[in-house]
Amino acid sequence: MKTPIVSVVGTSDSGKTTLLERLIPELKARGYKVAVVKHDVHGFEMDKEGKDSWRLKRAGADAVIVSSPTRIALIQDVEKDHNLEELREILPLNVDLILSEGYKRGIHPKVEVYRKAHRRELLCTEQDNLLAVASDVPLQVAVPCLHIDDPKALADLLEERILRPASSGSEKAGQQERLSSSTRKPMESENSK
Repeated sequence: MKTPIVSVVGTSDSGKTTLLERLIPELKARGYKVAVVKHDVHGFEMDKEGKDSWRLKRAGADAVIVSSPTRIALIQDVEKDHNLEELREILPLNVDLILSEGYKRGIHPKVEVYRKAHRRELLCTEQDNLLAVASDVPLQVAVPCLHIDDPKALADLLEERILRPASSGSEKAGQQERLSSSTRKPMESENSK
């Protein structure tokens, strides 16, 4: 079975990275292996000028792999922006879950980070495969609205909807096509008080 993918989306500076920084340790504490794909539409430079890998790439290598006893990195020029499906297929990841920061137009389940100070409306709808909203204010939405500072609640939701298999209780597998309604109590909406 393919490794499930969940995208964390939101406007710039909404707190996507901060949410992931808090969510990853919660998932790791539960025994899950997690990979993160950071989408950067502007491009990036990972190599440092003067380092051996930089020199080899500059010399014309099509790909440079840096390997140590504890890490491996691949630096390769590509001709197009890869979607998450393509990345999942080409990267040899031995993980239970791939989280992505960005890819708001992708097909995978999404958690939208919403801050009242940054935007008045959500970027995603249920039609965009919106799984949940992580917010600093209660919202009336058709999906669970979890507090942005509660990574445990989000980890619970990911376990319930994505990580636990539909039929087997022992195998970790994705259920991203099966987005049933949550049993977790969402934040109360300001409008419902």
